[in-house]
Amino acid sequence: MQFFSLAGLLSLALSVPAGGADTLIPESLEKGTVRFVPRDDQSSIPIRYRLDKHSFEYDLSRRLDLPNNDLDVHHLQFPSPVETDTPENNTVHGEYYRPRGDGPFPGVVVLDIMGGDGSVSRMVATALAQKHVAALALRMPYYGERRPPGSRLRMLTPDFDHSMEAVRQTVLDVRRASAWLESRKEVDAKRLGVVGTSLGSFMGTLAAEMEPRLGRVAILLGGGGLIDAFYDNPRAEIFRKSWEVLGGSKASLAKLIAPADPLTNADKLKARKVLIIAGKRDEIVPPRMAEALWKAAGEPKIIWYDCTHHGAVKYIVPAMAHVVKHFGAE
Repeated sequence: MQFFSLAGLLSLALSVPAGGADTLIPESLEKGTVRFVPRDDQSSIPIRYRLDKHSFEYDLSRRLDLPNNDLDVHHLQFPSPVETDTPENNTVHGEYYRPRGDGPFPGVVVLDIMGGDGSVSRMVATALAQKHVAALALRMPYYGERRPPGSRLRMLTPDFDHSMEAVRQTVLDVRRASAWLESRKEVDAKRLGVVGTSLGSFMGTLAAEMEPRLGRVAILLGGGGLIDAFYDNPRAEIFRKSWEVLGGSKASLAKLIAPADPLTNADKLKARKVLIIAGKRDEIVPPRMAEALWKAAGEPKIIWYDCTHHGAVKYIVPAMAHVVKHFGAE
């Protein structure tokens, strides 16, 4: 019953050719300990996404000095709350784009697309930091330094259990990252958020639903309602037929996928400041997915561009202006 996987749904065309990440990590600049304390009793959070009170170590090092941009870029790493059979994947890596000055600045976790070479998340993080928003471009599980050299292992694979566990790990990694941002003296702990693009938007939305610290959310080319959107898609035919041969149905798959679908807990977004940017002709994340999430989240601000999924690049300048304003506002 594993053939029609989460990967089969999300990778219909979210993916672009994957590239390697810069794995050169300079000497340590700062080491420290962060105390993670849940904001409430977590009774409204599904058990799979809960994090108990604990402490974790981190290591911060300087990667780039960008004098003309009035910001610095540092490499951050800390242990993942989830331990997998892949040692490299058990350390979370990210690039911290820190505006110059004392702050306090808003702080944002930035998540990448499925291709995951870091180019999109770095662009978003740079745009934010240039406007005095501290941004942490976080590597999701099995991307960049978190993938063994030469390995074809990915976050989403035909193995349903692997993919669902990687989704869980992403959410818990983001929860720790939000606590790290909250601990920074240059960051305004009351103005934390998350932004993701394409696959990153699904993971960012899910993480925000589970982490109360993330009061602001920007969803770029994302949505909710995975089964309704993709089950009958012609590109999913091979997965669908395999699933049904084994006795599965659309309803049974929807139940299995529900913990990874942002629509399941979208009501939690009603208490957050949410921005959705979607494509009217998006063939990868159909407009009805953005509309479904928008309605379930209490109809927050939504901006539509007349574009396809990959064609959204033409609107990157105005889109980033909206994102910066969203996270920079008081």
